[in-house]
Amino acid sequence: MIKPAGSFGFMLILACSFTGLSAARPAVAGTAAGTAYVQDPASSPQRYGCLICHADKRRAYQLGIHSDRGVQCHDCHGGNPTAFETPEAHGGDFRGSLGKLESLEVCSSCHADPDQMRQYGLPADQIAELRTSRHGQLLLDAGNLDAPTCSDCHDPHTTLRPDDARSGVYPTNISATCARCHDDESLMTPYGIPTGQVAEHRHSAHGIALYEDQNFAAPTCIGCHGSHAALPPNVGEISNVCGRCHVNVRRAFDLGPHGRLEGGEAPLGCTDCHSNHDTERVATERIAETCEGCHEAGGAETTLGEEVEQVLRRAASEMESADEAVEELVRRGHEVSDERFRLRAALSEFRRLETLQHTLDLEQMADVERLIASASMDIRGKAEVSAEEKWEHKLFLIPIWFFALGIVFLAGYRLRRLRSETPDVEGTL
Repeated sequence: MIKPAGSFGFMLILACSFTGLSAARPAVAGTAAGTAYVQDPASSPQRYGCLICHADKRRAYQLGIHSDRGVQCHDCHGGNPTAFETPEAHGGDFRGSLGKLESLEVCSSCHADPDQMRQYGLPADQIAELRTSRHGQLLLDAGNLDAPTCSDCHDPHTTLRPDDARSGVYPTNISATCARCHDDESLMTPYGIPTGQVAEHRHSAHGIALYEDQNFAAPTCIGCHGSHAALPPNVGEISNVCGRCHVNVRRAFDLGPHGRLEGGEAPLGCTDCHSNHDTERVATERIAETCEGCHEAGGAETTLGEEVEQVLRRAASEMESADEAVEELVRRGHEVSDERFRLRAALSEFRRLETLQHTLDLEQMADVERLIASASMDIRGKAEVSAEEKWEHKLFLIPIWFFALGIVFLAGYRLRRLRSETPDVEGTL
């Protein structure tokens, strides 16, 4: 509570000590579009009464981006910031703590205004996107307060840029932000939504790339579901969602039987083989086994899967042999620039073969396999020639060793004879 009027001098001194708020505040949204930024004398720290009671909020606010742009307490919460008594300060258009719908209204007063957002390079359609999302449908259409609003994902006082590592929407923090709701079993159970997806994502191929390798090209939750327009992809949309990153794989998939609409049925999505949150690479030795998850063992489809697996196995074996050959040449002191170039070219073809497997086109795959085998054969051929030269060198050294040993033997024999022919001087004396 505000102290009595008799302590007004003390309060004024205290307010003056908090000088973090900018004296020049832009007029903020909620007003008519196109309102010019003006100097507001009431916003000077010497007269800003909010600081007297809410110094903790001020400290949090100063860390955020809004403090740099002159947005102040009363722009969101209303009230009279020049007053030092609670009734007057909380009068007028005072909103107090904002509810979920109120937060959305306040945020949209700036963030849905293109004239205000344009200068910062920010989009002005997040609120419109939210209305199309499952979150927005629950919150705005059904009035369900379990659904998140702006301030559930973005700290309302310490609002940080998305590229700030402290932000809740920084790539490595997004999953924890989503987990605040989606790992809450009591909150998710009424909607039939399972929990544990965040833990699955952390252990997936995407999670390892993001959290362990710090590869920010790897998708977070919003990479597949969207952020403000968050929705789970429909079955027919999955390959398109994955294809935003895996462009060549999507093209190959679309050319194959799984990617085409056949008999009016929806095509399989990437998640049928690779899972969704626990995304994994299907190991070469598990391709046929994976096919049996949908197709009958021994059928034409699983037989095709076995043939695809064999092509990849043979190509992988060729790559391994070529790599070992290059290392062997290095150990023998050979210049291997050309061989390393051929090996890299073969590796590029192998990556293309991994992509082509999604077409299930054995003819195309066999063509690429032959290119890999040809490069591997050339590299291994040079290693074999080097090995033969090594043995030739050894064979050439054999007579030299015999000659050297003969000289040693003769020298020893001659030395023994000289010693035996020398008279025993001491004996004759």
